[in-house]
Amino acid sequence: MSNKDIAEIISVYDSKIVKAYCWGRFKIMHQQFLDEIGQYLPESGQILDMGCGFGLFSLYYAKKFPGLSIIGIDIDKARIQMAQKAATLLSLPNVRYEVADAITYECGTTLNGAYMLDIVHHISPETVRPLVRKIHALLPPGSRLIIKDVKTEPVYKRWFTFLLDKLLDPQAHLNYWKEQDMTDLLIAVGFEVFRHAMVDILPYPHILYICQK
Repeated sequence: MSNKDIAEIISVYDSKIVKAYCWGRFKIMHQQFLDEIGQYLPESGQILDMGCGFGLFSLYYAKKFPGLSIIGIDIDKARIQMAQKAATLLSLPNVRYEVADAITYECGTTLNGAYMLDIVHHISPETVRPLVRKIHALLPPGSRLIIKDVKTEPVYKRWFTFLLDKLLDPQAHLNYWKEQDMTDLLIAVGFEVFRHAMVDILPYPHILYICQK
């Protein structure tokens, strides 16, 4: 996919504020990172996007990987409606959206993988373990949960990320996890974990956790 494809995805949103937000998200999670994450998704099957928001990344993957069937869930009804409308306008039948709380979500069908992109540091620390445990229960053996988030070190990168997060959402409550603490939690839930940093020109402390059941 190219910048033209990304521009096409963003163009279908009605709100100028949402379009500006989406461009900001693509500047942070640019195509190189999305493709790096995408290599860990299966070639086909059903994938769950936890906390999909406006559907930006699920639309990207649905367009890039037509063999995948993607379910995006979020508790925000308005965002889900925008995501579903965007999928319709982009003629992407392999992605659909549901209003749902990830911790109580029941899929009702077999999953082949799941991902959360920059979600963990936006939710309260006490909800992370039940959320990850829930995803582990939904996934069949051998499948993967992909978590992209940010870590706490080095400190100057964490502060840079904090300022950018606040710029995108001044009301955001932010909880950044130490890399080892997150790894220990994922292992305790039952995943095998491989992790690596994702180097950016800008000073973001990106970290990718590839979690296999």
